[in-house]
Amino acid sequence: MLIVTGYLYVAPAELAQFMTHLKALANVTRQRDGNISYDAAVDDADTGRLLLSERWADQVALTAHLTADETVQFVNQWSGRMRADIRKYDALNERDLMEG
Repeated sequence: MLIVTGYLYVAPAELAQFMTHLKALANVTRQRDGNISYDAAVDDADTGRLLLSERWADQVALTAHLTADETVQFVNQWSGRMRADIRKYDALNERDLMEG
């Protein structure tokens, strides 16, 4: 499993519009093969910072998402108006939270 997480930043004045567009993308993304979860939340509205959390079955699924028309359109639409500090992690030892 792959975990994608980090921060997105947009101008606070554009936050509501950005969230509307991101929610539309999330609805499509959650239906994609290999998507386990896709979520974003406003972390600090005053600075326009959002926390992004995604889980994917594998790199093939993540690549399909990143190259999908809706994703490319979203990125192009917000290019220059958002910045991101996003990282990808391999989860090789997944277990319940309380499990040692």
